[in-house]
Amino acid sequence: MTSDPVSAIRGWCPGAHRPMMSGDGLVVRIRPFRAHLDTGEVRRLCALADRFGTGTLELTSRANLQIRGVALADHGALLDALDRAGLIDSDPEIERRRNILMTPDWTAGDLSDRLHGALLRQLPLLPALPAKMGIAIDTGAAAQLRQGSADMRFERTRDGQLLLRADGAARGRRIDEDTAMTALAALVDWFVATGGADTGRMARHLARVPLPEDWQQAAPRPDHHAPEIGPQPGGQILGVPFGLIRAGDLAALMTLGGASGLRLMTGRRLWLRDGAVRDAPGVVTRPGDPLMTVDACPGKPACPRATVETRALAARLAVLPRAGRLHVSGCAKGCARPVPAAVTLTGRDGCFDLVRNGRAQDDPVARALHPSRITDLSEYP
Repeated sequence: MTSDPVSAIRGWCPGAHRPMMSGDGLVVRIRPFRAHLDTGEVRRLCALADRFGTGTLELTSRANLQIRGVALADHGALLDALDRAGLIDSDPEIERRRNILMTPDWTAGDLSDRLHGALLRQLPLLPALPAKMGIAIDTGAAAQLRQGSADMRFERTRDGQLLLRADGAARGRRIDEDTAMTALAALVDWFVATGGADTGRMARHLARVPLPEDWQQAAPRPDHHAPEIGPQPGGQILGVPFGLIRAGDLAALMTLGGASGLRLMTGRRLWLRDGAVRDAPGVVTRPGDPLMTVDACPGKPACPRATVETRALAARLAVLPRAGRLHVSGCAKGCARPVPAAVTLTGRDGCFDLVRNGRAQDDPVARALHPSRITDLSEYP
């Protein structure tokens, strides 16, 4: 298998074939098909993280998994092993395009599953899109992916009709399963033809270019609160603080919980399928843990763009009283949380800027806060 890691380590979102160089080595992202791994796949992936990386796996905001700390010289061997395990696409271009956010409650042969299969066949036929663009299939029993990062969204209306909506628009176009991929191709063509590639994301493009009225026919059903951490029909939902877990802990979890597999979820959660655990290293098993209300990237020294450490501060601030979510970002890219948070701390020159109800790159209300002096978030306007 061929790869081009050198061209891929310049700051793009990492993939498997096109990793990103970080402070601890290459970051290699795996996009599990349908956001699902059976028990054998989990164990093989954990073994590869131990063999080729630091032994740490990261669950991303888009419900993907990343192996950290891969040596440049080992990348080709890791790719071959991932391919043999069926965990990636052999074709680098198809793998790059497969940014799919999948509803976690899909079942084999249901609408969500069928749309996913059709989408895999359609992706090679679409024109090239900016690297961070993705597609959500939010057609399960309830809408769960509204806060997830995606640019085109397959959804349902209140009465259950299928809808394709451009991210950033309040309404979308009514479609049916037979016309779903044709409609997707038309929306992508409009995005490209109207200069969307220059902005890089659909919502940013819609802030500059009006969406045609035939793409604003109907509103999606209301967003539904994601299932709580804890026992659920079909298994148990677990939290992964900061999305970081040791490969050995994840492999042991499958045995300890007697699970058939994992579903990867937004909010840095795992759905342990057909299994349950009372307590396990590296995961949160009960609702209400304050660590699950905070997002934080690896920060310094793991990320060369960061000038601040992030996760120790995030853990310290997690227990403080506040209204809403906290995001601690090592730099203005905001990789850990691409959507707004109630409070965002953005690293800059060894200190933090504080943003209210925004993203890491938004204008702050306070600047140059030394991390040791950030003890009460309520004191800033």
